[in-house]
Amino acid sequence: MKNTVKLQFLGAAGTVTGSKFYLETANLNLLIDCGLFQGLKELREKNWEQLPINVKNLDYVLLTHGHLDHTGYLPKLYKQGFKGQILASAPSLEIARIILTDTAKIQEEEAEKANKEQYTSHHPALPLYTIEDAEKTLELFRSVDIEEWIELKEDISFRLKPAGHILGACFIELKLGEKTFLFSGDLGREQDLLMPSPQKPEWADYLILESTYGNKLHPLEDIEEIFIRNIREVIESKSILLIASFAVERLQLLSYLLWKLFKKNRIPDIPVYLDSPMGIDVTHLFSQFSAYHKVPASEIKAMKQHFELVSSYKRTWEIIDEKRPRIVIAGSGMLTGGRILTYLKQFIDREDTRLILSGFQAEGTRGRQIEEGAYEIKIHGKYYPVKAQVEKISSLSAHADQQELVNWCKHIKNIPEQVFLVHGEKQSMDAFRVKLQSEFNWNIAIPEMNKSYELQV
Repeated sequence: MKNTVKLQFLGAAGTVTGSKFYLETANLNLLIDCGLFQGLKELREKNWEQLPINVKNLDYVLLTHGHLDHTGYLPKLYKQGFKGQILASAPSLEIARIILTDTAKIQEEEAEKANKEQYTSHHPALPLYTIEDAEKTLELFRSVDIEEWIELKEDISFRLKPAGHILGACFIELKLGEKTFLFSGDLGREQDLLMPSPQKPEWADYLILESTYGNKLHPLEDIEEIFIRNIREVIESKSILLIASFAVERLQLLSYLLWKLFKKNRIPDIPVYLDSPMGIDVTHLFSQFSAYHKVPASEIKAMKQHFELVSSYKRTWEIIDEKRPRIVIAGSGMLTGGRILTYLKQFIDREDTRLILSGFQAEGTRGRQIEEGAYEIKIHGKYYPVKAQVEKISSLSAHADQQELVNWCKHIKNIPEQVFLVHGEKQSMDAFRVKLQSEFNWNIAIPEMNKSYELQV
């Protein structure tokens, strides 16, 4: 008689964020990824809810990569009683360490600020988790080598395979008995300036597949020309170019693109400030884990020496007060927090300000509001008119587009028993299901939040 396992979708179901996939077997319980919900308020409120599983019975968390929407719930999991091991590639754990401690610090600071300035509906406002919670969580981290099978229990083993996307990102092959569960994590681009292309899958009885861009092809953009034009305008008006960036992978990519333009003498040598403490920490990881990306170590070193890596908040205000043309790359990429908000409060209402949104803007974020033409945005309880010249770059995404996802799937040798589409907005997953069915005639489900499936192994 065949055994069954339960697969439950606790996040990234019908939405992009909050990745959490729970596998319950007869003798082992696993969570694949453990991310925070971001964006819409009703999603963010889910971060405060207890998970509908017995966390104390959870044996392992396996992480595909370090991004917040895949790791940011870990300290909350710890607070609910999780004492098992958290397994991932070494760079993923280092990125998660940076992100979790930064997120905890921001949570504490925002709760304190909300209480002090009384713009909270909760009395008192509390952090989702504290720096201490995050530090206790880090004690559970265990790095594993990529491409090596790790046995978790008899008849249960897994291995990580490079997925491109960001430093250390992997997809997970999990063998339960005779069946292979393939968790794609976030898949990267076929052609990427920093990261190798994703390795190819071979077999999947059950495929859990991301669909962030399941309905889109990334546009062809001349990024260099966009930079050159905006920098020229900033020099003419003696103003500021603000580039909103994710701290992980995107800040390093933007820095490298600018560095290459400087080296080719295509832009003047105006000051470039990397004002993202977390982004700077991740940039140092590119030096530490050079085997995981394509950029020569000498280039990383030269780039870091050429740009100013801003560490102190005092320095942020000195940059704001400067009268010369300058470029600032700061987080967060969706304008939900970070140093970029300090700059926006000073410059968003000025017509000579240039703002570049360098990546995906989730529903409910300030970035999405500005992208859709909002005439004002709210920051820390106050409204600011949007008069800056705004440009969106769409082609730098670290996510595979529809065709790249299909190309990746073509390498699966068998017909999966079931495919689950996750990590996408509804219209993206609906379109992707149609595309996959026309290409492969696969059996495809789009799980709802917290839905469980009994699967044979």
